[in-house]
Amino acid sequence: MDVSKAPKVRIGDLLVSKGLIVDEQLKQALNEQKRTGKKIGKVVIDLGFVTEAQMLQTMANHFGYPFVDLARFRLNNELIKVLPETYARRFRAILLAEQPDGILVGMLDPLDLIAIDELQRILKRPVHPAFVKEQELLSAMDRSYRRSEQIASIAVELDSELESTDFDLESLATTTDTAEAPVVRLLQSIFEDAVQVRASDIHIEPDEQVLRVRLRIDGELQEQVMKERRIAPALVSRLKIMSGLDISEKRLPQDGRFNVRVMGKSIDVRLSTLPVPYGECVVMRLLDQSAGMLSMDKLGMPEGIHKRFENLIQRPYGMVLVTGPTGSGKTTTLYAALSQLNTPERKVITAEDPIEYRLPRINQVQVSAKIGLTFSTVLRTALRQDPDVILVGEMRDHETAEIGLRAAMTGHMVLSTLHTNDSISTAMRLIDMGCDAFLVASSLRAVIAQRLVRKNCEHCTQPYQLSPQELTWLGNIDGTALDAEFQKGTGCHHCNNTGYSGRIGVYELLEMDENLLYALRKGDAAEFARAAAENPNFYSLSQCALDYAKAGVTSVQEVFKITATLDDG
Repeated sequence: MDVSKAPKVRIGDLLVSKGLIVDEQLKQALNEQKRTGKKIGKVVIDLGFVTEAQMLQTMANHFGYPFVDLARFRLNNELIKVLPETYARRFRAILLAEQPDGILVGMLDPLDLIAIDELQRILKRPVHPAFVKEQELLSAMDRSYRRSEQIASIAVELDSELESTDFDLESLATTTDTAEAPVVRLLQSIFEDAVQVRASDIHIEPDEQVLRVRLRIDGELQEQVMKERRIAPALVSRLKIMSGLDISEKRLPQDGRFNVRVMGKSIDVRLSTLPVPYGECVVMRLLDQSAGMLSMDKLGMPEGIHKRFENLIQRPYGMVLVTGPTGSGKTTTLYAALSQLNTPERKVITAEDPIEYRLPRINQVQVSAKIGLTFSTVLRTALRQDPDVILVGEMRDHETAEIGLRAAMTGHMVLSTLHTNDSISTAMRLIDMGCDAFLVASSLRAVIAQRLVRKNCEHCTQPYQLSPQELTWLGNIDGTALDAEFQKGTGCHHCNNTGYSGRIGVYELLEMDENLLYALRKGDAAEFARAAAENPNFYSLSQCALDYAKAGVTSVQEVFKITATLDDG
């Protein structure tokens, strides 16, 4: 239907005629509209008289336009970017599909004839509008465009400002007109993009000719390159100001932290600077304080391991170690355990470097080597504070490990982490660090090893046929899995075309039994590994990852990554 030739109809009257609202509700809505100035359709939805879907479907039927549910619609990222981001946001429009006689375009207001004419001029094709939900449209635009154009345009603006004026970077970085300063707007856009895609880290890296901004998303780095390399010092200076660091010191690394509010979320930022040939490299770890910590049942532990782990941490004494490489989620697991143990009846003390989440009732100590406040110092003092549970951020040296083991032996529950490849090598690592074998055997209760694997995107996951090489690899891991049906994401706008969205932990739990303790006391690594393999409750990391792949939660490629890291160790 040509809207320009369609008989004029008021939305309120249309809803009454279709029986979705009654006259009394329409009167109430009109009064509210006069008071707020909002559109009548928005008012009716806000008052709860109709849902947004009911409203849009009714209007779509009346005007002869389709109503597209973006939550279930497969978007084409390449097609979306045919319409520049600035126009997409100005007209609140997103390209949905190519048609023989034009392009189907999802619009917030498909009745806006001026916007349709303008879109047809830009696209040089007929536009067929469709009704879409407002929030779904904005989310799809944020995911697809990811503010890359916005970031690039502010970078150009900042670069030209640096070129046209002869003032120093410090004055730019500390300008009082913060809301308008290009450097502030650029950082805000970078933070918004990072939060939007659930990035854990932001890397700002100056190179000889360009500036690279890389975001770590689900463990993988994604890069945006800017030609405006000389804006890097302005960004770094601004970040140093926000972190309370020395902006004049460019030769030494510095660490700091600050808090920033992004998209309604409180983000704690840990910042590290490093001098490199072309300036300073900055890495920021983002911690969403408003998201809260994961509880034990949200970690993704298999049921059997979850129950046993809960029982272990509830014991009155002993040491439980969580192991894995950097970025494997050890801290998250420990915080989940702490939140379970955090009751008025228990005194909990932690030694952390750094404190990632601030917890009520728990006495958290920030380790600082500069002033001699090391893990071992805090641990020694903590024992005089009548604790029930002690958490040590990391067993870094012999002294810390030994004090921790003695504390576990003398009636305290000690939780800590260790950088080892799997649970079997952990106990021997403690002995290698210089701890007595009898002490390790007397105190160590269990070791939980973990990794993070990427989850298949639920919007684009498809059955996956393994290649001959992959079949060979899988046969080496577990021959019984060859007949399983595996899934893999093909890539869509929901997952930034990666095929993955979010991560889940894979775990192996090794509880000490008599055979393991006997091998430990002897300090025999080979016998310990043999006893672990024979333990009926032992379930390996690769097996746990494979179970997730069989269930379609992750891909078989992620399983191969896990097994490769284990083989390397």
